[in-house]
Amino acid sequence: MPLKLNKFLISLKMAIFSAQFASAVALIIAASLCLIEANQTGIGIEIGSRGQREFDYFNLALQWPGTFCQHTRHCCSSNACCRGANSPTVFTIHGLWPDYNDGTWPACCTQKSFDEKEISTLHDALEKYWPSLSCGRPSSCHGGKGSFWGHEWEKHGTCSSPVARDEYSYFLTTLNVYFKYNVTKVLNEAGYVPSNTEKYPLGGIVSAIQNAFRTTPKLLCKKGALEELHLCFYKDFKPRDCLIGSTSPNGRLYSSSSCPDYVSIPAYASMGLGSGETEISSA
Repeated sequence: MPLKLNKFLISLKMAIFSAQFASAVALIIAASLCLIEANQTGIGIEIGSRGQREFDYFNLALQWPGTFCQHTRHCCSSNACCRGANSPTVFTIHGLWPDYNDGTWPACCTQKSFDEKEISTLHDALEKYWPSLSCGRPSSCHGGKGSFWGHEWEKHGTCSSPVARDEYSYFLTTLNVYFKYNVTKVLNEAGYVPSNTEKYPLGGIVSAIQNAFRTTPKLLCKKGALEELHLCFYKDFKPRDCLIGSTSPNGRLYSSSSCPDYVSIPAYASMGLGSGETEISSA
């Protein structure tokens, strides 16, 4: 082959390769720009094995045992409502939930299964401040039934990365936030104490929390009784307002449409220990 023709063919191949490479680079840049734009708008960036984006804030959900335990029909050793004099008389933890600002939330973000041995050193504190208030066994993320702690870790805790990256740090972090923001103490000092005859102004309860923690909580009620109280936090655990559900006719900010203007905080007389099962919330 003549030398000039050979050089021409080599130059042609290099030009074709360069064009293909340039096209590939252009595609990569375009894809990166799309991903950045999607992240800024809160859609499209996928984390974890289930393709769910990173959460926006934390919701610490607390339960009032006096309301929840009134609906206990059966007793078992795992139900804190059945502990007699040792039944809980303070707000207990339902869970620490990563949520989105649009009112939705991620769930079951990884394939990690709950292992109670990982939190063995926290067991006593969890039994006291994060007990199950039911005999029921909630569903796990991997099929079947499991423990209350297992349900909370698999459904919510696995979505709390990068703040809490493993099971132990999730439960320890939740306990620390719970102790720091002591809702029971705040309400008791404001005069809102458990009573089966007294009703308290919803606005007063909300104001007590606002004054103590500089955040507006979310309250949930059942038949006029306070059942849950939620505190919300940025990812660094500085308080922020929870998403508010409604306002009253006179324009006052109310934290939940499920609560009347006056609510009860019922005291609870524990049932004796027996056997059987009842249902548990799947939240």
